[in-house]
Amino acid sequence: MSELADLKQRVERLEARNEISELISAYAVACDEHDMPRLTDQFTQDAVFTSPSGVMEATGRKDIAAMFVELFKVRGPGYHWTHDHFIKVDPGNGDRATGLVLSHAETSPDGTVSLAAMRYEDEYHREGGTWRFAKRSISFLYYVPAADFSTALNGEMRLQAGGQLYAADYPENLPAWQDFDRRHK
Repeated sequence: MSELADLKQRVERLEARNEISELISAYAVACDEHDMPRLTDQFTQDAVFTSPSGVMEATGRKDIAAMFVELFKVRGPGYHWTHDHFIKVDPGNGDRATGLVLSHAETSPDGTVSLAAMRYEDEYHREGGTWRFAKRSISFLYYVPAADFSTALNGEMRLQAGGQLYAADYPENLPAWQDFDRRHK
């Protein structure tokens, strides 16, 4: 590969990473504003939205939109913010990338002020020059009423949805966490 071609490829990867970072931030804003047209347009037609707990599951842009409509019907004001983004553009296909996004949210499902820490494992596809989510899997470290936050990390039951408690999606199920426990407990 020539030096010029290498430079061009590196610049394209940097531009892709920047555009994907903007997609990630736009998702948070669209969720907070309940902006369904903006949110829906961020997914490919055949996108998948999942969660290990099964709390959020939808396939296809139309079903993802319907899932969010039901979610937003019970959720009042909220604020999502993203922290670290780890984005890797596919070296064999510059229109595909994967990523990990770490984030927090303050929400109010059914009028209960709640706090959440989550991570998204993503697959991104560029369609017609626009990056979209092809797959988004949300995992929760916790999602609890703010009143319960001071003790939320003391056990695995840290995910509250629909009035029920579930085991948190991570870190207990992560291979590195499990390996550490086997070696040091």
